[in-house]
Amino acid sequence: MNVFDFDNTIYNGESAVDYAFYMIRHNKKIIRFIPTILLSLAGYKLCLLSKEKLESIINKVFDGVMDGKVSFKDFVEPFWESHSNKLNSTILKRIKPGDVIISAGPVFLLEGITEIIKTDKIVGSELDFDKRRITWFNFGDNKVKRYRQLYGDNTVDAFYTDSYYDKDMMMISRDVYIVKRGRIVKHLRRKKV
Repeated sequence: MNVFDFDNTIYNGESAVDYAFYMIRHNKKIIRFIPTILLSLAGYKLCLLSKEKLESIINKVFDGVMDGKVSFKDFVEPFWESHSNKLNSTILKRIKPGDVIISAGPVFLLEGITEIIKTDKIVGSELDFDKRRITWFNFGDNKVKRYRQLYGDNTVDAFYTDSYYDKDMMMISRDVYIVKRGRIVKHLRRKKV
């Protein structure tokens, strides 16, 4: 089984951030959270934020934006209609129906493109829309924890990612492919898993 990180691997950019900007047209409350979103993204990319701190920030944004009138799920289809061009066709060709897509982004967003990504095995952050909370933040070592909960001790044959920050997933993978700007730039072969 192969596992593919989503953001900056399959998708060129951070899909959840792009989705937040897309939703501004429909929910102006997001505007006041843009500095927080951007600073948090920078902290995440620089590995300066703990998983707990980042989850807390996301929950505050989620709670501050939700008002009951507009659901985050309402705009998934139109979002992908305008953003599917950011999907990496080279990596998409490698995905098979039994493969897994893993992301820190929300599952509901990726479920909107299961036909394009050719698999419905999506492991990502899970949200409780009624409570306005993240119920599972699929970030850092939580990616491996959730993978193990769903797929047991099955070794990952090949893992595709843009970041060495996914080192926990790398450690349970036979082969690791580093993707930069839509191209595989490095192949790391692990002798033992």
